[in-house]
Amino acid sequence: MPAAAQLASKTGAVVTTPHVRAELVAHAPDGVTPGAQAWVGLQITHQPEWHTYWKNAGDSGLPTELTWTLPAGVSTGEIAWPVPKKIPVGNLANYGYENTVLLPVPLEVSTLYKPPMALAGGTPAMDVKLKASWLVCRKECIPEEGEFTLSLPLQGSTALHKAEFDAAHAAQPQPLAKPGGIEVNGNNLQVRLEGLPAAVQGKTLAFFPETPEVIRTAAVSGKDWTQSWQGDTWTATMPLADQRSASPTVMPVVVALAEADRQPGQPVAWRAEAPVTGTWPAVATPGRAEVSPALQAALAANAANAAASSTTDLPAQPTGTFAMALLGALLGGLLLNLMPCVFPILAIKVLGFARQAGNASAHRKAGLAYTGGVMLSFLALGGAMLALRAAGAQLGWGFQLQSPGVVAALAALFTLIGLNLVGVFEFGHAVPSSMCTAQAKHPLANDFLSGVLAVVIASPCTAPFMGASLGFAIGLPAAQALLLFVALGLGLALPYLVAGFVPAVAHLLPKPGPWMGTLRRLLAFPMFATVAWLVWILGQQSGIDGAGTLLALLVCLAAIVWAFTLRGRTRLVIATVLIAFTAVLTGAIGRNLLQVVEPAKLAAASTANQRWQPWSAERVSELSSAGQPVFIDFTAAWCVTCQYNKKRTLADAEVLADFDAKKVAMLRADWTRRDPAITAALTALGRSGVPVYVLQAPGKAPVVLTEILGKDEVRAALAAL
Repeated sequence: MPAAAQLASKTGAVVTTPHVRAELVAHAPDGVTPGAQAWVGLQITHQPEWHTYWKNAGDSGLPTELTWTLPAGVSTGEIAWPVPKKIPVGNLANYGYENTVLLPVPLEVSTLYKPPMALAGGTPAMDVKLKASWLVCRKECIPEEGEFTLSLPLQGSTALHKAEFDAAHAAQPQPLAKPGGIEVNGNNLQVRLEGLPAAVQGKTLAFFPETPEVIRTAAVSGKDWTQSWQGDTWTATMPLADQRSASPTVMPVVVALAEADRQPGQPVAWRAEAPVTGTWPAVATPGRAEVSPALQAALAANAANAAASSTTDLPAQPTGTFAMALLGALLGGLLLNLMPCVFPILAIKVLGFARQAGNASAHRKAGLAYTGGVMLSFLALGGAMLALRAAGAQLGWGFQLQSPGVVAALAALFTLIGLNLVGVFEFGHAVPSSMCTAQAKHPLANDFLSGVLAVVIASPCTAPFMGASLGFAIGLPAAQALLLFVALGLGLALPYLVAGFVPAVAHLLPKPGPWMGTLRRLLAFPMFATVAWLVWILGQQSGIDGAGTLLALLVCLAAIVWAFTLRGRTRLVIATVLIAFTAVLTGAIGRNLLQVVEPAKLAAASTANQRWQPWSAERVSELSSAGQPVFIDFTAAWCVTCQYNKKRTLADAEVLADFDAKKVAMLRADWTRRDPAITAALTALGRSGVPVYVLQAPGKAPVVLTEILGKDEVRAALAAL
């Protein structure tokens, strides 16, 4: 079974993915008996901007396919396709469905059907099983599939979804009494349909050929084709497709009223099977491509880990795969301790363990409290991310640092920590004595909060082994996904937990002494370095004005903290003045922190001498269609690992020379601010955070490189092109 099938619910009637909710529904008002009218169908509810396809998908795409498993003596007919809508995609056009659509199928029960015996006190029922596959697209395309089971009572009425089936039947084209005709005239088709209702005559109609790749789909608009009426006869002239692959002798076609012209209870579309006369021009390309080159590139990139982009109602993941994901999450969390973004927390914990040197009981309690803070925070963060994604939000790992407000708050927090470490203030002088007493009585609270802080800072990072596990978590039921977050938290906390319970590790720590004061002041500078990093991140999100505003407010914060260290009335007067000034300044320029500006672009305009280009799904498709290899750097300003790789491996002269020798286009997807398109692309690759590096060439499977990007790894991947 392909990877995408892992999203399937094998015992239910509903499959939910981040892009659609698909449900198997039925309508049998007279029960399921021979001769009775009964319908089943797949109802697809799309997320905003996403769509699936009609029987003729247009210039790209694939129609939804339904495969039924039914008892002997029961069969289904063809899908009664509702009239689609035309969906422009750049210079192409597709035929498909948005919002909610029901694809009804007639259920035919013959006299040969032998109903099952009813259990004691039960009602005999028929099990209907469906395996469905669909291609859901926005700018990117993701193949998905699901397995559905529905139990239909044989007696009595099944009419819960009557309104949906009625709407689907109303949207089906009505047959025309006369077939009309189509004439091939050079590079154009001349269509003639007769017998259309009087209420339709004079209206502008949409045209949908059921035979794919015959007309130039995107060209069917007011300026590129003509249509007119002569009584009840509608005629139109439209251009043939440049890459036409079919020369039918009969063309089934559908015409439909514009949505504004449709009346409730009245037909909206009509269908005819028109015979074709005239001589077809020579076919431009032999055979018919199943998928356009641009779509083929998108499918090749997405199919590798399509299952990771979906969630289901019921679990269906192989045990071995899940065990490997748990191990990957544990190792990834462990390696997070070595990531530059977690270094400030190392400083805090070194001081904490040094103060408790020789106290084994305190070490154990501190390790447990820290581990509890880490794991609960990971659970909360993972739960929030899964809940928001289930609600349709396009989020990924590190999403909290995509908010300028969160970045500014963290900068203020680390400024306070740095000022405290350097000795500008002590909590005992700056806060009420009751709080200090509580802090002394409950030191475990400090260890717990250190764990929380570690998660806040570590979450933007993606360590080796961690990326695939997090991407896998998005495709799991909530309980299993949260277990992965628990494993990730355990990995991050494990070194401190081991140090707390293994005396040999604790004994390696030096004993308390005067050196602690020096170390404490020294460790303030990693905190201030973190503040500088956060200010830079905010500058990428809100521009230079946002970064300058944050710096000004941090200076005010430092001054207010200093004022509270003074004595007597001077303390109150100066603190009050500074607070008032800060409030006025915030009101005057604080909006700069949250303003939306274009992120710092690698290419303000596309010029020939610029190596890196801004990423977009359309640009990838263009380059792939032209036969050019593409390297994509999914990055973010708040990802320290990304910056390390960018300055080290991706700036190496030999690596860049190899890129040039292979004529590889280099695209950079900047995820510093929330971007649903980048989130969807990451999800399709089986990842939920950055960094991610992808090398893809036409006709080859995409290569996803490791998070810590090595020079030799990149050069080897390029050599294999």
